[in-house]
Amino acid sequence: MLKQLPSRLLQSTFWQSPIVKLVGIYGGLSAIAGVMLFPLLWLLSTALKSADENIFQSPPQLLPQHPTFEHIATVWQSNDFGRYLFNSSVVAVMSVIINLIFCALAAYPLARLEFKGKETIFAIVVSTIMIPFQIVMIPLFIIAVQLGLVNTYLGVILPNLASAFGIFLLRQAFQSVPKELEEAARIDGCWEIGIWWSVMLPAIRPSLVTLAIFVFIGAWSDFLWPLIVLQDDTYYTLPLGVAKLAEGAFGLNWRLVAAGSVISIAPVLILFMFVQRYIVPTATSSGVKG
Repeated sequence: MLKQLPSRLLQSTFWQSPIVKLVGIYGGLSAIAGVMLFPLLWLLSTALKSADENIFQSPPQLLPQHPTFEHIATVWQSNDFGRYLFNSSVVAVMSVIINLIFCALAAYPLARLEFKGKETIFAIVVSTIMIPFQIVMIPLFIIAVQLGLVNTYLGVILPNLASAFGIFLLRQAFQSVPKELEEAARIDGCWEIGIWWSVMLPAIRPSLVTLAIFVFIGAWSDFLWPLIVLQDDTYYTLPLGVAKLAEGAFGLNWRLVAAGSVISIAPVLILFMFVQRYIVPTATSSGVKG
């Protein structure tokens, strides 16, 4: 009798109820979201804790007893974080614009035009994804030195001019666009560059937004390449600014480091909140009306 009890519970109509299934799904997703967000919440909690609170207490306390924005204000005023924020914004925005243009120009002929060696070229481009950045880092630095790009915005942007992942993503997006749109544009006398700009790019807007988010986050959070190509503090980006806060093994203030990290993360979260609705493809974005 006891052995049959678990099977009877599983076969019960209670567990098959749509409400129970919905609660289970959202409960599981909420638990996963809580695990993923906990480090971010702990970082914010450390930045807001006052100086008289022990951030290493056991058991740990997530909510600050006396929340304060003093550490964020101190980091902003005394460490030139406004300049670092401006530098990161310039680098990230320019990286997104240049990367989208170059990747879209490279992906369009690989997806829609017919020429000899197209598949071979695409295979070579995709294979470069397997090459670690550390291998091309030294040749890139030599190129940056020869071109006089050290301590410049363009020098920081150099690795983000184009990406194999971006070409692959946009090629797949271009291939999903109905051929009727392209043929209608050609009948109207539109040239290839006009088809690319006026027809194809609006049709793959969700993929462009997705690639823009990836490039923006990568350029915004990049630490290794700016550390190599920048020696002047005037051009430091936010990751380098946060690293400066962590200098010194004995006088390290983790509240200031957490505050600098919060300043560095906040713009990315705000940007994602505004652009996430453009990621999901719709009937109008694909150029097809029902």
